[in-house]
Amino acid sequence: MANIDAPFGLRPIGNTVGSSDFQMTEYLIPDNEATSIFQGDPVEIDDNNAGFIDIQAAVSNEDGIGVFNGCLIESDPSTGKPKFSNFYSQTNITQGKIKAFVFDNPYQRFLIQGDSATNSAQTDVGKVADTVATHSGSTTTGISGIELDVSDLAATDGQLRVTGFTGDPDNNELGTTHTNYVVFFNEHAYNHNE
Repeated sequence: MANIDAPFGLRPIGNTVGSSDFQMTEYLIPDNEATSIFQGDPVEIDDNNAGFIDIQAAVSNEDGIGVFNGCLIESDPSTGKPKFSNFYSQTNITQGKIKAFVFDNPYQRFLIQGDSATNSAQTDVGKVADTVATHSGSTTTGISGIELDVSDLAATDGQLRVTGFTGDPDNNELGTTHTNYVVFFNEHAYNHNE
């Protein structure tokens, strides 16, 4: 049975040092940021707005800090009340902050769906690749459309490193597209061992 094409960005599943803890840290999104950020999108510290986060583009030369898991707009401009959301869309606040919650442990492992460009193979384990946005994020669910760029798998130079495949029966068929990979950040701003 073919794998299901249903991208979900990066979904945390534990970390490489044996713990199942999911460490999140609070960061800030700049007021009126034009780029939407969806749950499961990789993020980085924004060079243009130092100290704030932004979505990490595929084939980025910047090291990522982790994966976006939602935000709190302290004072929603339409209601004046706090608003939690699992995605960020352009918001022009008049007071308060836009707080982002990010899985930023450099040893965190994630699930990510492979794209449709190339079939998966056991030989993918240990290789690195960048992400690719073959689907846009959903403003209904707030879920990312980011996938692993399987055609980009190589020995060096990629955002993510493959450590295996998921046991998900709907997306675990090797030798085809849209297989779910287990990965961790290969290029992470907080990993001092690079």
